[in-house]
Amino acid sequence: MSKKILIAMWVLALLVSLSACKQQAKEETIKIGFFGALSGDQAVWGQADRDGVILTIEQINAAGGILGKKVELVVYDDKGDQLEAVNAVKRLINEDKVVAIIGCNSSGRNIAVAPVAEEGKVPVISTFATNPRVTVPEPGKVMKYTFRVCFIDSYSGYVKAKFAWDDLGARRAAVLYEISSDYSVGVRDFFKQSWAELGGELVADEAFKSGDVDFRAQLTKIKEANPDVIIMPFLYKEVALSTRQARDLGITATFLGGDGWPSSALLEMAADAVEGSYFVNHGDIDAPNVQEWREQYKKRFNKDIEINSIMGHDAMIMLKAAIEKAGKAEPQAIRDALENLKGVEVFTGVINIDPETHNPVGKAAAIIAIKNGKFQFYKQFEPMK
Repeated sequence: MSKKILIAMWVLALLVSLSACKQQAKEETIKIGFFGALSGDQAVWGQADRDGVILTIEQINAAGGILGKKVELVVYDDKGDQLEAVNAVKRLINEDKVVAIIGCNSSGRNIAVAPVAEEGKVPVISTFATNPRVTVPEPGKVMKYTFRVCFIDSYSGYVKAKFAWDDLGARRAAVLYEISSDYSVGVRDFFKQSWAELGGELVADEAFKSGDVDFRAQLTKIKEANPDVIIMPFLYKEVALSTRQARDLGITATFLGGDGWPSSALLEMAADAVEGSYFVNHGDIDAPNVQEWREQYKKRFNKDIEINSIMGHDAMIMLKAAIEKAGKAEPQAIRDALENLKGVEVFTGVINIDPETHNPVGKAAAIIAIKNGKFQFYKQFEPMK
């Protein structure tokens, strides 16, 4: 055999060996998808969701991965749009072949992608989608492949009513809500139900449409009704505009919001208008158990955490626990493990999934006050039942 033939055989063997190693490395990766609003009005939360997931994956990989395999993340921007979210999830399932998906911070977009996950048989864990219809679109029917790490609107509505009644001493409430938002309508409906059960009087119930920037007509009616508290279950941009206009009209009632409020952008846009207000949140970014991770997050991304960063972390820890429980990184096995997941400690509590609803049972809400131009933890509320 000539020297040239021997060299050619050696090169061929080397190429085959490298190809096998490359294939082996590819097989050792657990591919996970993420979708969220990385651009547009909700980008501050979508980016925080994503970055919380990224940092947690990097820490998991540094500790050896999951089941001895490194985790690989595929990310898509849904731009805060339902159609974009559906397309992103289809691409993650059909082209990227992910074994599970994390996202997003919107009830409407998660309701839209739930049938896609159902058809593709790949589990989705939402970070912030609180409308009950995300996992249970109608009574007695649960979406088999959709889960969440957050509490739901019925609990959020109850907490707002109970806090307004007990802590604020309110008896006359008004609601201003975004009629085109599943989240806003859901919280409004559940607040009204709980408020009526407490014996409170609903003196005004006003709506606006997505994209509105002038709320004076609704606020004028609310002012005439003279409420003690105004419930505002919508996002920070509209909160900043509406609270400024309310104060300009002379409204002195306390504003009470939800998990669409916590953003540094709200304080930059309307700190004086929302001073003395409260909102219901999924946790406290100043909690002692978060601070070490918070410092790591600051070093990694050169910015502070949002509550969504924590929810992204918690969703990834929940998924890691499910894969370990399943013993293999396959979509169906992960789904089955998620449905019966118990006792998973995360920053915002302990995850115990109800197999009948795919909601975490026993999560508690944090009441956050706005004082001296800052978000300040006020109290922990009793857990969701």
